[in-house]
Amino acid sequence: MTHINRKDFLKQTLAFAGFLAAIPALASDRKSNKTILLRSSWQVENIGDIAHTPGVLALIEKYLPHVNVRLWPDSVKSGVEEMLMDRFPKLKILKSEEDKQKAILECDFFLHGSGPSLVGRNEMILWKKKTGKPYGIYGITFPGNYGFQAQDRNYNPLDLELINTASFAYFRDSVSLEFAKQIGAKCPVMGFCPDGAFAVDVRNDKAADLFLKEHALETGKFVCVIPQLRFSPWWEIPSKQLPVNEKKHAWNEKMKEHDNRPIRNAIIEVVRQTALKVLIVPENETQIRIGKEMLYDPLPEDVKPRVIWRDSYWLTDEAVSTYVRSAGLFGLEMHSPIMCIALGVPAIVCRFTEQTSKGYMWQDIGLKEWLFDMDTKTDVDRIVPTVLDMVKNPAASKEKVKKAQKLVAQYQRDTMKILGESLKG
Repeated sequence: MTHINRKDFLKQTLAFAGFLAAIPALASDRKSNKTILLRSSWQVENIGDIAHTPGVLALIEKYLPHVNVRLWPDSVKSGVEEMLMDRFPKLKILKSEEDKQKAILECDFFLHGSGPSLVGRNEMILWKKKTGKPYGIYGITFPGNYGFQAQDRNYNPLDLELINTASFAYFRDSVSLEFAKQIGAKCPVMGFCPDGAFAVDVRNDKAADLFLKEHALETGKFVCVIPQLRFSPWWEIPSKQLPVNEKKHAWNEKMKEHDNRPIRNAIIEVVRQTALKVLIVPENETQIRIGKEMLYDPLPEDVKPRVIWRDSYWLTDEAVSTYVRSAGLFGLEMHSPIMCIALGVPAIVCRFTEQTSKGYMWQDIGLKEWLFDMDTKTDVDRIVPTVLDMVKNPAASKEKVKKAQKLVAQYQRDTMKILGESLKG
């Protein structure tokens, strides 16, 4: 039998008493921890839409580490749930109607994540009616999805009411912010906030390394490229079960060569003027086909051996692990460039009106020289020389990225501080 002396006994007794005394305090702390209901995760067929969620979660984790989060998604299928839970093991994802109703009652704050518009309008209205508790909007384009011309911007009057009674309303591009002001938005805290995807840090190094090895792509010795049509042809994806939008399809067909030719020309010159290889990748599922048709197949025979067309879709974590190993990215998309800048990788954005005003966030973070309007001839004429300058002068390009990163980080700190203050209220 082991004997314990009086001194040790007293020491252990006091320690145990201290532990018992701390239990109510620990329980109280747990009780006082706030819980955010995050409305995000819009679709899984687009790595940019997927990226919003881990980006905002990473920001909350960094700046508000004691806050709990419950995610109300549109979809976390096709491996997205596993990717999120691997990075954020404490996250609670709401699946059943019961889960959602319980979260509405128990959560302290409703946060609408980054997105193309006020996608979660209905859930925000429900939250407001049922609880009267505070809510905020974090990095949306407004009004979003406005069709063929910028002047076609039609907004839902309910959106203005929701903006005005929010604790804060942040827009991911200055054009959206100005439009909100023009129509009478008067939220007490309203401003610019970079897209949540700027904070994305999910990785799948194993998958990326395997793909790069299979295609003889070495770190720092290839550049990524993304194609696009004026409107993503979502009707091509069987799971969406959408009829063909004949008007949009006709416009896509009319403009596809005009838009993708400058990108293809940049691929040709990168291969001919540098030692870099080129990897054509998709940001959404429809761009696998578009990449082959518009970028790879028409390439000259002397260029093709150094160009790889990725023939399968991927998730955000593998894309991030691939981009960070690249020398840069250019093309007709938004969120892959966002992820690149977040990783310190140079990236060029080419945009058109049909993509809404989201592209203007590039000038909002100090990258105006890397933003191109495909409907402005002088811009189109500058694409190839700018791509070449970006990849031929890596030190200067990375310095430009660092400045943008610094600006983004400041906005992230400031907006997360506002979120923290809103939770206290």
